[in-house]
Amino acid sequence: MKLNDLSMTLCDWVSSKLRIILLVFVLLLSFISPIKAGTDSFSTSSNGKGYLTGSVAGETGNDLTLRDAVNLALLHNPELAAFSKEMRALEGATLQAGLLRNPELLVNVENPGNVQKLQGDINSSESVSKEIVQQLTTIRVSQLIELGGKRAARVSAALLGEELAAKDYESRRVEIIARVANVFTEVLAGQERLRLAEETRQLAQNVVDTVTKRVQAGKVPPIEETRANVGLSTTRIELEQARRDLIAARKRLALLWDSSSPQFNKALGNLEVLIAPPHFQKLEERVLGNPVALRAMKNIEHRKALLEVEQTRRIPNLTLNAGVVHHAMLGGNTAVAGLMVPLPLFDRNQGNIKEAYQRMDKAADEQVATELRLKTELAQSYETMSAVWNEINILRDEILPGAKSAFDVTRRGYELGRFGLLELLDAQRILFQNQLLYVRALANYQRLVNDIERLIAAPIDSIKPNHEVNIRQP
Repeated sequence: MKLNDLSMTLCDWVSSKLRIILLVFVLLLSFISPIKAGTDSFSTSSNGKGYLTGSVAGETGNDLTLRDAVNLALLHNPELAAFSKEMRALEGATLQAGLLRNPELLVNVENPGNVQKLQGDINSSESVSKEIVQQLTTIRVSQLIELGGKRAARVSAALLGEELAAKDYESRRVEIIARVANVFTEVLAGQERLRLAEETRQLAQNVVDTVTKRVQAGKVPPIEETRANVGLSTTRIELEQARRDLIAARKRLALLWDSSSPQFNKALGNLEVLIAPPHFQKLEERVLGNPVALRAMKNIEHRKALLEVEQTRRIPNLTLNAGVVHHAMLGGNTAVAGLMVPLPLFDRNQGNIKEAYQRMDKAADEQVATELRLKTELAQSYETMSAVWNEINILRDEILPGAKSAFDVTRRGYELGRFGLLELLDAQRILFQNQLLYVRALANYQRLVNDIERLIAAPIDSIKPNHEVNIRQP
């Protein structure tokens, strides 16, 4: 028999036998129930949990509401896009965790090229040991069988990893909403300060006109006109500063949705619609619903799942193999089968199990620390919120009405010659300063509301307050 003919015959034989062996292993693997990796535990759509949802209005050329600003930021913020991609990557990790191990094919040829030598020896009638010189071809297929629920434990841990990523996404989403709400509040406060600065400049202009008439009538010396013009110039500086602050706040707001310059006309909102601080106990109950707190709880479950993964690795796996041995010259095939089991004499995964136990305990400590941090932040924000609430009430009910009345009386008295210019300018300055304090207090209160809503991950008006107050500009 020629070597080429023998090679072709061997290839045909290997192909036919290989198909039979693979069929046998497919039937063997059919007894192993597959584990479906759940990849639908969390939806990455923009309609996830959150306390501000709705359609996005176009920014260009329109007035902007807080809802519009939040939706624009959620759609275009790169941080959320990165978290979304991480969640999809973990879906792939879950899929991989549930896959079976691939079978392995082994083809082994012993004493290659000894076929012709054996044929020559036989023709020459020489006594030769066939077991030594004949060519043997062995084909084996091996399959690793995981025991102890390793695959199920890996999939469970991977699914919990997906849930952790979902909590991270939700936590960052709430933070972005609070950040947008704070900057939006700055824009509203900037618009109000600009309006007050314009009104103050107009009042200062009216004072200058009044002083000019009295100077021209010879009732007051010309120095008072100079003083009035100085006061007018001061209000112009304040007006320009308020305008620059508003422009900066608008740019900061637009940057939250990756816009180089703001395209909206103005921000729509009313700082003077306030909700009284709810009871602290109700807020403290809600703070445990924060995604950060929920993530800390889910992290404990994840660490327990990882511990279970390490515990299953103590159980050794089985490696099954089966195949045939073909005798080239003698003819005939011999079936072979094998079973390989590692002996866990030294390595029983003790170190990894100990590490997993410690990390599970660490996760429990981190949960307690996270809840304590959230409650501490809530208590601080609530106390500051209550103090600002009292400040707003005093400014609204006592200081602003008195300052406005004092300015009106002083202006009329100056026209009648009962008060001097210094008293008039001082009354004007006090009125403007208290109006600014009032706007700042309103903005501070709203920022504290935003911070508490971030901590409880819900609108504060979902908690029944003592009473709601609609403050009107005095």
